Amino acid sequence: MSKSIFSGKSILVTGGTGSFGKKFVELVLAEYDPEKLVIFSRDELKQYDMRQQFPDDQKSPIRYFIGDVRDRDRLRRAFHGVDVVVHAAALKQIPACEYNPFEAVQTNIMGARNVIDAAIDCGVKQVIALSTDKAVSPVNLYGATKQVAEKLFIQGNSYSGSANTRFSCVRYGNVIGSRGSVIPLFREQSKMGRVTVTDKRMTRFWITLEQGVRFVVRCVDQGRGGEIFVPKIPSMRITDLAEAIAPGCRMEFTGIRPGEKVHEVLVAEDESRHTLECDDMYVITPVFNWWGGDRWQEGKSLAEGVRYASETNSQWISVTELRSLVGKQVDG
Repeated sequence: MSKSIFSGKSILVTGGTGSFGKKFVELVLAEYDPEKLVIFSRDELKQYDMRQQFPDDQKSPIRYFIGDVRDRDRLRRAFHGVDVVVHAAALKQIPACEYNPFEAVQTNIMGARNVIDAAIDCGVKQVIALSTDKAVSPVNLYGATKQVAEKLFIQGNSYSGSANTRFSCVRYGNVIGSRGSVIPLFREQSKMGRVTVTDKRMTRFWITLEQGVRFVVRCVDQGRGGEIFVPKIPSMRITDLAEAIAPGCRMEFTGIRPGEKVHEVLVAEDESRHTLECDDMYVITPVFNWWGGDRWQEGKSLAEGVRYASETNSQWISVTELRSLVGKQVDG
């Protein structure tokens, strides 16, 4: 990977005070030389807290912008002079999205539209949007909004015209150490000698925060517009995670919660016919490529009907490996 991906560039990350945003800023500051790095988010307290770790003094390229992706005018102002946008802002707590469905649509769908419009209007060169395995065959509102957002970003390429703004997505699974992780719950429950698990069959894709950030950076470097990038990542069994965090504790199985799947999928059967497999990732190419341009061609075509799912994955994390990974997240 070239060290000059962000050299001299102006970068903006929406939802920049979240878990991803903080790690993204840490990595970009440590390994690249951006001209400007803008943290765009709506919470002034989180920005204040983040400013203690990443000051925005005269020697720093960092700038903090208060704003909401629902506000198109604010996005236009923030995107002025920006080269690359990483769109990480979202409402992602499943119960909260179900209880506040209009709010989820406003942020995750209309916010996506606003980012697309503002990026084109301001001449942003490239936009990478973060997605999730929940967007594949969604069974809850959060997943449905992210599925729509994916389609908006991919087909947003057809709106850019002479502006030549290019949009791509990154889709991956559960992130160790992110907000809303089950890990803190298991830790707290372990004090009582038991943990609650919804279903003993449950499997999930698993990725560390740093791996996710580095994959996004790589996709910024390689994206041509219209791709959904999917990393090849390991699966884990929820029972193994519980054993790793709370060894010896009794497991109580409570049953699948509303809006939850037993297994997750990162590439669906219907997507396989236009998916290319590379050494360490899949690239889902656009079905409707109205904008033409340089299409992704590397890799080999998947056989029709192939499904990249957590329960049939060839890579698995053991209890020992999980314990090491979880420990590093807590210690680091």
